[in-house]
Amino acid sequence: MKLQDQIARILTFDKTPKRIISLVPSLTELLVDLGLEDAIVGITKFCIHPALLKETKTIVGGTKSINIDKIKALQPDIILCNKEENSKEIVKICEEIATTHVSDIFTVDDNLALIKQYGHIFSVEKKASEIIEKINYEFTNFKEFITHKETKTAVYFIWKDPWMAVGNNTFINHLLALNKFDNIYQNKERYPEIDLEEMKLNTNLDFILLSSEPYPFKKEHILEIENYTHQAKAVLVDGEMFSWYGSRLIKAFEYFKTLH
Repeated sequence: MKLQDQIARILTFDKTPKRIISLVPSLTELLVDLGLEDAIVGITKFCIHPALLKETKTIVGGTKSINIDKIKALQPDIILCNKEENSKEIVKICEEIATTHVSDIFTVDDNLALIKQYGHIFSVEKKASEIIEKINYEFTNFKEFITHKETKTAVYFIWKDPWMAVGNNTFINHLLALNKFDNIYQNKERYPEIDLEEMKLNTNLDFILLSSEPYPFKKEHILEIENYTHQAKAVLVDGEMFSWYGSRLIKAFEYFKTLH
């Protein structure tokens, strides 16, 4: 079997991979939902869903740094990476150990394509189709829900000290747009550092969204950030719902309704 991953690399499989290492938390969750938990041999320390997985699988590092010896010892058939989560250096190292698949997710359609491809790679086409069907159902319902909602301007913060927001060419920005949140920093690349005094000059800002990850924003940060705006309302949001692709989208669209 030959196929092309999401950064256009051609991968060849002689048989269905049976030993999987996942270096992407949201994709680890997807693997479990695809019924592949027993095939997972290695995960990152950030693979927290399902919660008990870390008790039964080998932790091979994080998303930005890995333990090469541990990965080699697990003798994986395939290693799953993501272009944003994992560096080129990590992908290169993994390629020397086993077949390495790299995902690259910007839109809901990208996500559905990946789920379908995993179904093919791991011979779980039926389960993959079921997940895709559930996501499409929830997505359709959400689009009907959001149709008559008014577009609001927003900024989505992922970090502080320095304050960093979401820009364009990101999955989060795509989901913001689906929610009719007009990102005031969508003209900036990826995850720009933000000058709060400059942000204060924007008198048309409606919402400041403070993500629960990677920086764990709390209630005290609401008062802090609202000092740099005129009338905008600061809200804590579930970062996993906005940044985790894979099967998480089954839950995400229902969550998005609560924000409106």
